[in-house]
This record gives sequence, C-alpha cells and structure tokens, in this order.
Amino acid sequence: MADISFERRGSLGLITLDRPKALNALTPGMVGEMQDNLDAWATDDTVHAVLITGAGSRAFCAGGDVKDMALQVKSGNTALARDFFRAEYTLNYTIHKFPKPYIAWLDGIAMGGGVGVSAHGSHRVATENTLFAMPETSIGFFPDIGGGYFLPRFPGQTGTYLALTSSHIGPADSIYTGFATHYMPSSGFDTLVETLSTQEWGGGDDKETVTQVLDSLSVPTEGDAVLAPHRAQIDGCFGHDTVEGIFESLKRDDSAFAAETLAALYAVCPVSLKVALRQLREGEKLDFARVMQMEYRISQRRVLDPNFYEGVRAALIDKDKKPQWVPRDVSDVDEETVSAHFADLGEQELKL
Repeated sequence: MADISFERRGSLGLITLDRPKALNALTPGMVGEMQDNLDAWATDDTVHAVLITGAGSRAFCAGGDVKDMALQVKSGNTALARDFFRAEYTLNYTIHKFPKPYIAWLDGIAMGGGVGVSAHGSHRVATENTLFAMPETSIGFFPDIGGGYFLPRFPGQTGTYLALTSSHIGPADSIYTGFATHYMPSSGFDTLVETLSTQEWGGGDDKETVTQVLDSLSVPTEGDAVLAPHRAQIDGCFGHDTVEGIFESLKRDDSAFAAETLAALYAVCPVSLKVALRQLREGEKLDFARVMQMEYRISQRRVLDPNFYEGVRAALIDKDKKPQWVPRDVSDVDEETVSAHFADLGEQELKL
C-alpha cells in the first residue's frame, strides 16, 4: 500500500512508514501490513534482521490517527477504537517477542503509536532529530502501546514524570532513559542499511551481531541529558502512589523545575492522570502480555469518556489549546471511576 513499504536489502527486511505529510502516523492498513510482513519474516530463514524507518525529515512516526478516532466515537461508532487498538496492541506484542533483531531508526518525532513500533524492538537508534514523547494525558487518553511496561522500567521515576506531564525529550535523554540504545547522526542511515544488508551473519546470535554493528557506528550524543540534573526531584516527587501525593511534593519544592512541572500537570486531563498512574504502578509488576491486555481494557473506556474527544478537539480539531476537563481537579476524580477502566471486558478481552 502507498502509506507503507516493505523491501528486501540482502538479508535485511526494511520497513518504511510513508506518510510524511501526516508525520507517518499509523493507519489501520499500515498496522495490518506490518503484522503480515513481520509474521512472514519471523519464519523466513533468509531474513536476519528488520529495520524500520519513517519517510521525510520530520518524523519517525507521530502516533496513530486519534483525530479520526475521536470523531468516529463522537458520532457513536466505536468499531474503529475497538478494532484498531486490538490490531495495534497485537502488533506491539509481535514486535516485543520478534525472534530476530528489530531496529528502529528514530530520526525525528517518535510519539504514541510511533513509540509502540519502536520501543519494543531489540535496538533503537536516536539521531540529532529524535523527539520522544508520550503526550496522551494532554488529550484525555493515557500512555498506551505498552507504556505501562516500558515507562516504569525507565530509570527511577523518569517514566512516570514523562507519562503524567506529557513532556518531550531529545536524543541525549532518549539514551539516558533507555528508550534509545544507540546514537548516530542522521547522515549515517545509508551506511547502516548497507552494513546490515551485506552483513555476514555466521550462524551466531543475530541480535549480538547487530549490537556490535551499532556499537561500531555509534557516536556520543551532543549535549547532556536534561533530566539527569533533576533526577532526585523526579524520583522524590513522582515516587508517590497517588496523584495528590505527587502534587503535594511538587508544591513543597520551591524550584523552577517543580513550578514548571506543576504547570504541566495542571494542564492535562485529571482523569487521565489518575488512570495513567495506576496503569504504571500495575504495569511495573506485570509481564508484557498482561500489560497489553490491561491497556486494551483501559483504551475501551477512555475513548468513551467525553474528555477524550475534548482533548483531541482542543489539540487537533479546533486547535484552541484550551480543553475544558470534567472534572477540573484531580481531587474530584473518585477511585470508582479509575477502577472501572481496569475491569474485565469479558468476550472482548485482548487475546495474545
């Protein structure tokens, strides 16, 4: 299909997300094509590694088309939300358990669904253009696509901080958090493809071979991680198991960083904050498959909350950047509302 392409370069399978005008955002068709090709390549002995990249100079992949989904749900059609998330989360699981090296070339924006088709692979290469974010709380959703698995496994509470505030980070912090495993300048893409496509695999551990290739091509990032100097504050303030506890800790901290963080938290959806914090705390204790099943349950509830449409409206439809959240304060979000997001879906459960 026109929005995504699949090539063979020697023993390398190359995936190109090809919607540059839409920042390579995922469509249902792209997800389905990726699933089919990865399933085929997983058992093809002539394919030793897979590399995924995005077309254009702005984005690896900015996520999924939440605008269309919000409009569909608003009109009463929930089929897209049901089917797309089921397919997308199944694809995330396929990448997580993929038996061969899966390398994501993170040149540009990597957000939401774009993180889902990169974070779960064996190798992730940042460039000077990498911009990572899980901005879902800012649109009334939650950090899905396996965020409940990898975010709690970032150093300390950095994953909680990024998830709740919807903050973005660059290449140095992508390496610092572990989202990226290697760093290369964007000009090195052709060299990487050529090296992998002509690689002598030798019958050993292909993932170790790719690690050695990337180690040989990688260079240090320019600049230091922005989060590193604030680790003590992030770990202390975001280590609480309640959103109220996080707010109180930040209020007691009179630093500029705490003030900026509080402002970010006040701007996002209060229901999303509480759901996301519970998601991360639960996800820290679960294996990947169970996290995806949990997130599918949450997704089917979040899309029905009017806050989801309101967040998408403010960000992507009217673009006034002034969402009117209901309720407006986290103290008014009761635990019954939060717990309902995690309830079993019965016959609609995600099966992996």
